[in-house]
Amino acid sequence: MKKNMGTTDKVIRILVAAIIAGLYFTNVITGTLAIVLMVVAAIFLVTSLLNFCPLYAIFGMNTCGVKK
Repeated sequence: MKKNMGTTDKVIRILVAAIIAGLYFTNVITGTLAIVLMVVAAIFLVTSLLNFCPLYAIFGMNTCGVKK
């Protein structure tokens, strides 16, 4: 896997995942919406830790400043 995610993109995804998790654990969001959002948060977190987004690869996008 080639890195295709920049630092800003990673930080935004991690913050969004943390906000969703916080809303879930404080019971602000519940039910099906909560489950869907937690799955999205998990995907955001995993892609941020791997520095790779499969959708970016499919569409040829790259938010990483340096091309390798």
